Amino acid sequence: MLKKVQQKWAVSGWRFILILVTFAVGGSLTGLAGRQLMGLLHIRQLAFYIPVYIIVVTLMWPVMVLLVSIPLGQFNFFLAYLKKMGQRFGMRKKEEVMKGKKISLAIFASGAGSNAQQIIRYFKNSSFVEIALIVCNKPGAGVLQIAGKENIPTLIINKEQFINGDAYLPELKKYQIDFIVLAGFLWKIPGQLIEAYPKRIINIHPALLPNYGGKGMYGNRVHAAVIEAGEKESGITIHFVDEHYDNGDIIF
Repeated sequence: MLKKVQQKWAVSGWRFILILVTFAVGGSLTGLAGRQLMGLLHIRQLAFYIPVYIIVVTLMWPVMVLLVSIPLGQFNFFLAYLKKMGQRFGMRKKEEVMKGKKISLAIFASGAGSNAQQIIRYFKNSSFVEIALIVCNKPGAGVLQIAGKENIPTLIINKEQFINGDAYLPELKKYQIDFIVLAGFLWKIPGQLIEAYPKRIINIHPALLPNYGGKGMYGNRVHAAVIEAGEKESGITIHFVDEHYDNGDIIF
């Protein structure tokens, strides 16, 4: 696991150790400073203490980590790391949202659309996100009926154009799509679509990755494999999409 993280960060072994030390020391200092500050606030009720403490350490942690990173020579890495965290939590779109522009989602689905229905319902009255397009590779799929009831535009795609053609990028640009959510979509995403939407394509996989993922692992095949293996626990994994099946960074 650590080796994979090192490869993801593209750093040498020695620098990887310094980064881990920075995380550890920065976290310890954050906890220590947080407790000192909470002592000064004289909060005794546990119901108030816990949420206030969480807020305090959340705000202090980036500062502590940056301070520790300076003598260890890792300031640039952690500055970039914190910027990426900010982008992941939506800061990149903050200015557009403040101006009134909603974030446009496209949902890619191949079947009945149960996951798509839940996503549509969740964002139905949102002031900053809208489901702008439903993309489907099966003309008779149930998700198209859901789109019709919700008055959401649809796009039926064919494999040749999607895989070997323009990946329908002009159509996605037409609808000003910002993010793509794969909700039971069975085709592999082509490289040019991933390049056009880096860290902006999200997949829902019906197992706890990295187990029970990869080519051919979808739907009931996944559940059958989990049961056959005698697992005591299962669930879903939400992750970013890269050029490999079920391989991108895990979000949840």
